[in-house]
Amino acid sequence: MSRVVLVTTSSFGQKQAPELLALAEAGIELRYNPFGRRLTEAEALELFAGADPVGVVAGVEPLTARVLEAAPGLKAVARCGTGLDSVDLAAAERLGIKVSNTPDAPAAAVSELAMALIFAALRRVAEADRAIRAGAWKPQTGGLLAARSVGVVGLGRIGRRVASFLRPYGGRILGYDPYPGAEVPGVEMVPLDRLIAEADIITLHAPPGAVRLGAAEFAAMRKGAIVVNTARGDLIDEAALHDALSSGHLGGAGLDVFQEEPYRGPLTALETVVMTAHMGSYAAEARALQETEAARNLLEDLRRLGLLP
Repeated sequence: MSRVVLVTTSSFGQKQAPELLALAEAGIELRYNPFGRRLTEAEALELFAGADPVGVVAGVEPLTARVLEAAPGLKAVARCGTGLDSVDLAAAERLGIKVSNTPDAPAAAVSELAMALIFAALRRVAEADRAIRAGAWKPQTGGLLAARSVGVVGLGRIGRRVASFLRPYGGRILGYDPYPGAEVPGVEMVPLDRLIAEADIITLHAPPGAVRLGAAEFAAMRKGAIVVNTARGDLIDEAALHDALSSGHLGGAGLDVFQEEPYRGPLTALETVVMTAHMGSYAAEARALQETEAARNLLEDLRRLGLLP
């Protein structure tokens, strides 16, 4: 049996987590991401082939069929975070690899960042900051959240938290979930096209591929609407968003995720866009919790499989 566990998530900080120490005490060698950033498929392939790990604590690097097949001894992948779209689940099942995630740990951190981006875009915080740094004292006129209708797209763990944060402000909250039957206190559930047409602010919390906002959707939004995305980059057509913002039809955007990361595209030139570096889960407390949970998941799976005492 392979005696290596790879920790491929780029910012793993809980290197003294009891679960990882238990792996080390059982004779498992721990190897960490040597790049300090998200791995490409080619880099992951090289690491997996070289180490042939029995287990992996993974981030958002692409664990494609090629990568998984490069490690014949691999038995368990513990994803550090919520989404599993970075893992080829069909290939994992075919290869007999157990896959787990940590859906609860990041929810508080991502939902709080979503609220931060809503306020930053609505009150034009980044624009005011940049103006002062450039030597201009120019108060920016924004808007009140209480006077806005907010559409929450995706009402899982994170979307529900965002809705709970919004309720005390007293504005109208619209909700759409790709899975039928979702009901949330204080949220008016509507079809997606209605939410798009009636919301002043739209915040995305849907899984990959569940929705996609493109030119038609942006055109259907209210003039001055704000779009926030802390879910996945593929939920938005970035070129269409750029056009809608440049024309003045949309009033702003708050983006934590992008189709290609690190993002270096034309949205960086627009004053009305607030951007963060895919850091929704990067609150110290939440990050520590999800890393510990991922390490625990991996330890428990390896024990269930009879690979550890």
